[in-house]
Amino acid sequence: MARRAQGAGAEAKGGLLLIAPPAIYALLLLLAPLLLLVVYSVLTDGYLEILHQFTWANYHEAWTNPLYRGVMLRSLAVSLLVTVATVLLAFPVAYFVSFHVEPSRKSTWLFLITIPFWTSYLIRVFLWKVILGYNGVLNAGLMKFGVISEPLTFLLYNTNSVVITLAHAYAPFAILPIFVALEKIDRSLLEASQDLGESRIVTFLRVTLPLAMPGVVAAVLIVFIPTIGDYVTPQLVGGPEGRMVANLIQLQYLRLDNYPLGSALAISAMGIVAVISAVFLLFTRRYLKGTK
Repeated sequence: MARRAQGAGAEAKGGLLLIAPPAIYALLLLLAPLLLLVVYSVLTDGYLEILHQFTWANYHEAWTNPLYRGVMLRSLAVSLLVTVATVLLAFPVAYFVSFHVEPSRKSTWLFLITIPFWTSYLIRVFLWKVILGYNGVLNAGLMKFGVISEPLTFLLYNTNSVVITLAHAYAPFAILPIFVALEKIDRSLLEASQDLGESRIVTFLRVTLPLAMPGVVAAVLIVFIPTIGDYVTPQLVGGPEGRMVANLIQLQYLRLDNYPLGSALAISAMGIVAVISAVFLLFTRRYLKGTK
């Protein structure tokens, strides 16, 4: 028993030594800036300086000012739309590759799905700007086929263009985790469901979808969390109607030199993400329990 205890202690020490470097790295580069934001958010802004006076005025301004509150609600709405659109479009692709593509060709399909990663994110955003522009590819094609008589003006520099661009940019991030979850499903369970008289639709709803939910949950979180704080896409294709909370934070930090208010906006956005993510995880957990 003593030898086993010593062996377990040695393994624990070895594990701590193994995780110590990344843990310290995470503390220094993730926790420290977050704590700095929290401290800044409760300080008072002075003229070209930060006054070390505790105040809740920054959070009050962030949540009561119609401009800031409207931008945060717009960011939440855009992120939810992007998440829903991306996951709904990604699931059929992942399902097709998992269930209808021969095993020898699945790697080729996954390779094709990752092709957008070959170019930088900034270039992909600029390409959508070219596609959706007033004289862009989409308008030119529609005019050539006689669908429209003059270019459409609502395609670019608004919320629609932000949703379209972000949905395309994050599609591979949604497809891959859903595909992995579908690949782990035992096909004999689907055969057993159909042998018991269930239709393909019922089998999908009662067997395939619940078993694929871990991948769907991962896809939702992977898309939702970063898109609500995206800065580049709203800046380039959003226009005044498509600006999001990250653009507002950049304005406070770099243009208005108001670090406390910018920090309060950043903490508020992270709080919104945390609450929505927790509610979603709770809902999916109850859904999975109900399907058992």
